[in-house]
Amino acid sequence: MPQFIKPLLAHLAMLVLACAPGAAHAVSHPGPIVPDIAGGRVVLHRAVCARDARPLHMHCHAHVVVRADGTPLGGKAAVSASPPSGLSPADLRNAYHLTLTGSNATVIAIVDAYGYPRAESDLATYRAQFGLPQCTVASGCLTRINQRGGTTLPVTDTGWSQEQALDIEMASAICPACRILLVEADDDSEANLAAAVAMAASRGAIAISNSYGGAEDGTRPFAHAYHLPGIAVTASAGDSGYGAEFPASAPLTIAVGGTRLVANATNARGWSETVWSGTGSGCSAMYDKPVWQTDPLCTKRMMNDVAVVAAPGTGVATYGPLGPGNTSGWMVFGGTSVGAPMIAAIFAAYGAKPTGARSLWRHTAELYDVIKGSDGACGATYFCEAEPGYDGPSGNGTPKGKAGL
Repeated sequence: MPQFIKPLLAHLAMLVLACAPGAAHAVSHPGPIVPDIAGGRVVLHRAVCARDARPLHMHCHAHVVVRADGTPLGGKAAVSASPPSGLSPADLRNAYHLTLTGSNATVIAIVDAYGYPRAESDLATYRAQFGLPQCTVASGCLTRINQRGGTTLPVTDTGWSQEQALDIEMASAICPACRILLVEADDDSEANLAAAVAMAASRGAIAISNSYGGAEDGTRPFAHAYHLPGIAVTASAGDSGYGAEFPASAPLTIAVGGTRLVANATNARGWSETVWSGTGSGCSAMYDKPVWQTDPLCTKRMMNDVAVVAAPGTGVATYGPLGPGNTSGWMVFGGTSVGAPMIAAIFAAYGAKPTGARSLWRHTAELYDVIKGSDGACGATYFCEAEPGYDGPSGNGTPKGKAGL
């Protein structure tokens, strides 16, 4: 265990006690049904985690594609001869020119809130469907622990279980040979999630994914939990359009924005990307600008650093809980939650040991530049408008193999 982790764990344990909620959290209710519109095609989707209005509580950034009645689009079938809807691991690896698959010496950590009892069985179905090697608890490939490192896991929350399904499956898609460490925080409070991040670091993770966020107010005591030298700490940028969220706005966190990814037979890459209108981006109101950020208008930390697919209309195939109870099935997911585990898994697959988000600013020519789209109103600046070179929604661009990382 790195020496700086022990005092960090002790400090966060004190913050957890100080910030402990006075009442138990109810099971999350999903967000409203909203359309994702592009090219004349309308896809309905909703956030699986509603926003928790309490201060210093986070919400997950996963969006599930639904029918008009709110039920997830997909099916209950397990492994099937017909491919499920949504982008597959092969699609994602092809779109971002990824070739390496990692090794079982590498650990990628997924940090989320609440328990997910069917994590192992749902992951087994996903990996079997797409021909990925098995990843079980017995083999040591999959490990589930709580924020204190124990095996007594938190109460279940359906929305956060769906988030965890998306996360571990995206990690599998990009780094199928890596070991997965799933750390489940007691609830969605920032105190407990930060403690889970520190626990992940203490267990040897080379990359840690965080697919959640919330308001920056009051988060300064927790920012150092996401500053872990030599570990790729990623955070999804948000799913409500233009505006900064924590922990993506923490200075050394790798902030991951979202795009719309479409197959395109007319260009050499075979794919085209534009900014997803729902992605977060923005100039932090709280955190100082890192010395390596070179954008001209934001005097504080600017997010994002990088982006990948997030639009529900071009979402990814996911197998997980369809709703409360024990039934699982195929679904299509979007949201910037897709990106945090994917970028973490790319770092893990290539064995990279980054110096925080600085890594994404060193070789910007080695990323796919996203030059079209917007995520809000920002006075026609790069804060929310895509343009050649750096812009807030897509950061420095999207992965083009390992070179940009």
